[in-house]
Amino acid sequence: MASATLLSRVRSKVIVDVDSMDPDVAARHTTEEGPKFCDMTSNQAIVHGEAARPERSALFQKACAQIRSTEAELDIETQVSDTIDLLTVLLAKEVYPYLTGRVHAQTSPSTAYNTEATIQHAKKLVSVFEANGIPKSRVCIKIPATPESIIACQYLERLGIRTLSTCLFSVPQAIAAHQAGCLYIAPYFNELRVHFEAGVWKEYADTANEHPAALVIRSIVRLYKKIGASTLVMPASIVTAKEVVALVSLGPDHLTLSGAVLDQLAAADGSEELSHDDKDLSKSASEDLDVKSTNYLDNGASALKDAIAADAETTRKLGDALKIFGEMEAKTKELVRAALRSEP
Repeated sequence: MASATLLSRVRSKVIVDVDSMDPDVAARHTTEEGPKFCDMTSNQAIVHGEAARPERSALFQKACAQIRSTEAELDIETQVSDTIDLLTVLLAKEVYPYLTGRVHAQTSPSTAYNTEATIQHAKKLVSVFEANGIPKSRVCIKIPATPESIIACQYLERLGIRTLSTCLFSVPQAIAAHQAGCLYIAPYFNELRVHFEAGVWKEYADTANEHPAALVIRSIVRLYKKIGASTLVMPASIVTAKEVVALVSLGPDHLTLSGAVLDQLAAADGSEELSHDDKDLSKSASEDLDVKSTNYLDNGASALKDAIAADAETTRKLGDALKIFGEMEAKTKELVRAALRSEP
């Protein structure tokens, strides 16, 4: 009998989602007798990575051809945006058979500080999913955790559109997402730039206690339990198997993992015991927060705006993430624009 892998051990402790739109990644870590993934997460960087791969050329051209044929009378920029939305859905649809839960798509970073524009893009994404055979009940819309966009989450949740608050780096953002009724939050374990810039990522000897995001995630998990929050914690932006082990000890509900991290876990021995670390920390962000008296969504989310503005690291990391996602979206637009302008 084959020994358990670290991936199987992790799956026994926490729900694992696939942070990839490559169906080969999902297939590689799904067997007939083994578990499927719950959800598939994505973002503008993942969509661009797939759009640029020669192996996805047929799907990319299919999306372009469909928009070219149905929207010939519309301006080129509308066609480009609609093609990206369709491509996002078609990519997700290829991973969908390996899931028991939801496909995720992220609203444009360009709308992050515009409540109404975020709402409209989220509704549009859901309609494209439904038009391509994936019901609203199996969709979750990822929305950056700005004050304006968390208000959008609240509105969408009232419409029955489930949301995930992403680009999340602080306890106040997490409380606001809970108050908005989000299905998930995705606190980033590493800032987004570690995936694009050499030398940014840092390794820690005791990841669960030394990594700066560990304190935040531990505080969020404890606080959510304390207040009985229904919003689920799904840490994201994970680089190594060692980080996964540390995160399991913090007690989140889900982990969303890239193909590279899944491969590391699948290749590692699973004899190590995984446990939930419940020791008290001398300083916990949740201890200092008066959750009963702070409504982060009142008055146009003014309290959340103040909390983010007072937190230099959250301000920096949130702005940086939106900038990178915007750059990735612009690169995808360039690819689509060139394809739409070429002869069919």
